[in-house]
Amino acid sequence: MRNRVLAADGRHLMVERMGDPRGRPVFLLHGTPGSRLGPAPRGMVLYQRHTQLITYDRPGYGLSDRHEGRRIRDVVEDVRAIADCLGLRRFAVVGRSGGAPHALACAALMPERITRTAALVSLAPPDAAGLDWFEGMTASNVLAYSTAADDPEGLAESFIMRSAQIRRDPVRLLDDLRRELTDSDRVVVNDAGIRSMLLRNYSEGLRTSAYGWIDDAIAFCSPWGFDPGRITGKVLLWHGVQDVFSPVGHSRWLAGQIPGATAVLEPKAAHFDAFPMLPRVLDWLLDEREPPDGTVRAVVPGG
Repeated sequence: MRNRVLAADGRHLMVERMGDPRGRPVFLLHGTPGSRLGPAPRGMVLYQRHTQLITYDRPGYGLSDRHEGRRIRDVVEDVRAIADCLGLRRFAVVGRSGGAPHALACAALMPERITRTAALVSLAPPDAAGLDWFEGMTASNVLAYSTAADDPEGLAESFIMRSAQIRRDPVRLLDDLRRELTDSDRVVVNDAGIRSMLLRNYSEGLRTSAYGWIDDAIAFCSPWGFDPGRITGKVLLWHGVQDVFSPVGHSRWLAGQIPGATAVLEPKAAHFDAFPMLPRVLDWLLDEREPPDGTVRAVVPGG
């Protein structure tokens, strides 16, 4: 079910509600670039878990209005507005890749509404003390985030041109990604169903502009507006050790900051392995089971 929700400042947000309409609610915050049509468990999986999944286009993506100058923390008021519109008092939240820092913002700044939080292949804040933020990161992301921090106008010009090319030929983004994929990621992305979903996701996210993508990148490289160390709820951090898009050191750092966080680091997994993990993450979010691999791995910075 699609809904158009009014944000507190008058912007419109495009929302998708999937699964069991009377099920336990989970917000799924999409990656970068992305849209409400991004990776998600199938409807049958959601019904089996008595779950309703709420996704939406972050500002500037898909059919959601832009919020120029937004910070990571600004996601909280948008999620609150959507939850209020749908009559949801408490809910879980999971973010993957670019959605993961936004999920952590919800945990930090809206604890009275959040039951559990999962952050998959997350970035850490740009001012993370003791973290070499670019270590292990692929060259294209180093360039994009460096430009976002030092020359946001230059980033905007580059992304506007690139997104126009992608709108004409969505396969271009997958082809660009393919050159930097690890073997593990290549297996995931070569799946015909996932490839089709990614093309649909990227096409929808960039259908009108590149501003969601631009604003995400700038927000990641600017002060987030909250301290992960102040998160008090239950948090699961999942990361593939072979990730070259969001290096595993970022989740190691977060695990050392968030009190009581559960960190699961998969030695042979990479960035896109987070897709098939989503159903098992739902189990943890809703059923109070053990983490997805059945173990709790204590992780400290540099560990």
